[in-house]
Amino acid sequence: MSAVNGAPVLRVGIIGYGMMGKAHSYGYRVAPMLRPLPVTPVVTVMSGRHAGAVAAAAASYGVPVTVTDWRELVERDDVDVVDICTPPGTHAQMAQQAAAAGKAVLCEKPLALNYPEAAAALAAVTAAGVPNAVGFNYRRLPAVALMQRMIAEGAIGEVRLWRATWLSDEFADPATPHDWRFDRAMGGTTIADLGCHLIDMALTMAGPVESTCAQATTFIRSRSGIPVTVDDAASALLRFESGALGTMEVARAAVRRPCDFTVEVNGSRGTLMFDYARLNELWYASAEDDVRLYGMRRIRAEHPSHPYAAQWWPVGQGVGYGASFANQVADLLEGWPEASWTPGFREGAAVQAVCDAMENSAASGRWVKISEITSDVRKSWEGDLWPGG
Repeated sequence: MSAVNGAPVLRVGIIGYGMMGKAHSYGYRVAPMLRPLPVTPVVTVMSGRHAGAVAAAAASYGVPVTVTDWRELVERDDVDVVDICTPPGTHAQMAQQAAAAGKAVLCEKPLALNYPEAAAALAAVTAAGVPNAVGFNYRRLPAVALMQRMIAEGAIGEVRLWRATWLSDEFADPATPHDWRFDRAMGGTTIADLGCHLIDMALTMAGPVESTCAQATTFIRSRSGIPVTVDDAASALLRFESGALGTMEVARAAVRRPCDFTVEVNGSRGTLMFDYARLNELWYASAEDDVRLYGMRRIRAEHPSHPYAAQWWPVGQGVGYGASFANQVADLLEGWPEASWTPGFREGAAVQAVCDAMENSAASGRWVKISEITSDVRKSWEGDLWPGG
């Protein structure tokens, strides 16, 4: 395919045509509008199991070709990047086959159903030497990116406490019929599905987690007469390697909570807090503030000095959910092909290890060290094949 706007075309194949397929298609369209890129991403093909449905979706997204076998997409000569937007139970296998075909891989979160699968996917992209990334898109919202930058710059001092919640009502209605989301072998747990975003933020804001103690439950145990094998809600305590402490709660049974998550970090000299319901705002307080102005101040994370903001709209116009996908594409491609992608499969596997530890803790009723999860897999690898070094 010829160059577009002077930049060579990077051909993308998207596996999956649902909400994530739509979001990622949007991201590829908009990213070149945000900043100059060395390549122009173009979605050349989309796959889905149902021919009529994937054809209709692709037509609305502007994708010219569809196939019903994802393996065909992976092997096509007109695909440079394989973008995986399917249920979690399919991620690891697709990622490994894409890597074996020499394709760059962007995989939606979570990277896999469990840590052994995530480690296998990491090993595959490492052996193939292909660019790889996991779609933790929320870290690319301006306010969340600003929060991380301020923590890294020492705005709140030494991180002491980290806490987060993610509440939705996706599973609240008992009449919701059974589908793949209620099957652990395909959709994964609530800890992994919702919690992985929060854990990614925890690792970037507070550093590695040393151990966790969790609980989880399923309130509605069958749907359409079929047993439910995932949790409706879970919560966990975290101990970070730095000595900081954390708490996390995730639930898909919180009535009238559509997609509400909050993240707060308390440091030795200040506090930062983000609430997704007001996604262009960040709340901040410093111990150095004038005591007569005691409390938290609101930062509108829309100033050109803030991450991503200058590439979007004037202050006050805001950015939304879709912007995070465009920012993701722009970040990944601005250094193509030399620059490594982040967060990559290594970060995705690290998140999965914490998810596994939480799930093990909830099942056993005890504190679980992250090293328990990773060491079992490490022992199964021989010599230098272990991708974790």
